[in-house]
Amino acid sequence: MLAPYLFGQGAAVLTGAAGGIGSELARQLAAKGSPVALIDRDQAGLEALAAELRGRHPARRVSVHPFDLTRSGEIPALAGDVLRAHPRVSLLVNNAGLALGGTFEQVSAEQFGEVMAVNFGATVALTRSLLPALRSELGAHIVNVSSLFGLIGPAGQSAYAASKFAVRGFSEVLRHELAPQGIGLSVVHPGGVRTGIARNARIGQGVPAGEVAAAQRDFERLLRLDPAEAARLILRGVETRAPRVIVGPDARVLDLLARLLPGTYWPVVQTLMRVQR
Repeated sequence: MLAPYLFGQGAAVLTGAAGGIGSELARQLAAKGSPVALIDRDQAGLEALAAELRGRHPARRVSVHPFDLTRSGEIPALAGDVLRAHPRVSLLVNNAGLALGGTFEQVSAEQFGEVMAVNFGATVALTRSLLPALRSELGAHIVNVSSLFGLIGPAGQSAYAASKFAVRGFSEVLRHELAPQGIGLSVVHPGGVRTGIARNARIGQGVPAGEVAAAQRDFERLLRLDPAEAARLILRGVETRAPRVIVGPDARVLDLLARLLPGTYWPVVQTLMRVQR
């Protein structure tokens, strides 16, 4: 069994850091004593967050790395930039995610591929690039953020669910492989967290324009958990080396439902969603 994770030994590298759960994780990591490397394609958001963290924690090393994670071939160079800013890295949080709504037939191959590239491909590539640095630190840890949709597969989420189930499978294998090396891994399944994911979600090219606003409103109603609480639960999971972190009561209920009714849970989920509306 691995010892509890100690924050502040090395830097925490965090993707999707400019908003939502990512920015709350950055705030709480800095408060716990961790230097942080912030990665996001939103440069203005990163700079604002970095200024906030430096103001609150003047002694804390905070670096900013604007980057589009669809550029998978450049991820080793990104990792090099991070390591020049933080020679010691003990925590990697693969949090960045891209949502896409629409049935499989309404989503283009290019859109499907972009979601897979950001949500799964970048997770694999950044983990591969930073693993040597993590291995050199005693008691390092990796966090891969999957989703509630890495536990269930709702209609209209073929690309997103595929990417998040892939993150889940990759994480479970990697956890088993890295445990003998003293590296922990937590896969995280957040439910409805109050972030901008619904507003920022891509829409399948074949989705009728009249359906878009209604679908976004329905999605927004399901996002209830405070992102600061989600971040707290995730970091508690890191500290205790939890192999799996289920975030939010909705995720816990639907995880149980999927295990009890693995092939027939969807009609029950639809009924629960109608009740919540």
